[in-house]
Amino acid sequence: GGDGTLLDTVTLVRDSGIPVLGINYGRLGFLANIGKEDLNQALDALVNRQYVLDKRTLLHLDANLPLFGDCPYALNELSIHKRDVSPMIKIHTYLNGEFLNTYWADGIIVATPTGSTGYSLSCNGPVVFPESGSFVITPVAPHNLNIRPIIVPENTIISFELEGRTDGFICTLDSRRETVSNEIQIAVRKESFGINLIRLNENNFLTTLRNKLSWGFDKRN
Repeated sequence: GGDGTLLDTVTLVRDSGIPVLGINYGRLGFLANIGKEDLNQALDALVNRQYVLDKRTLLHLDANLPLFGDCPYALNELSIHKRDVSPMIKIHTYLNGEFLNTYWADGIIVATPTGSTGYSLSCNGPVVFPESGSFVITPVAPHNLNIRPIIVPENTIISFELEGRTDGFICTLDSRRETVSNEIQIAVRKESFGINLIRLNENNFLTTLRNKLSWGFDKRN
């Protein structure tokens, strides 16, 4: 599959430490970045141990109401959204218990470094190196134009209280989603375990950025 399939695999691997190799049968493939035409080469590299393991950070969701069963973690991001065509919502945000800001927006994203090239990037979030040890807080369509994404250390506990004119919001972990009520209180922190992604020796993060985002390619010629 593509990146979505790999994100679903994280809920199966959990804390087992089993490495994951992504073969891209989807579209862009930031995480599953080995093309199907390179499958045989990738298998040879595995047999000959010509690869490295990239340990990727997960985020963990705590809430005052049950959410996401026994898999309250994500490789890419957590997001909170208004429902359907309802008005923007107010998201009171705290870092380690200290007030940061109230976001008037359609929603908010907390992305891991791995997730910084996903949904957060499409909302003008920064690209963050996988080993940077940080989280990215990115508002979705904020009402105030001076509100911008912010990078915080990965040992930060990020908590939210929500307000809106309608009863209910959408909360997502990667590709999974649940509807939550106004009484929900949410906190995000670094998960106690990570995920090992297999990377072939000739690939690295800069190569992926250039290939997937077409950096350095002049399309005028």
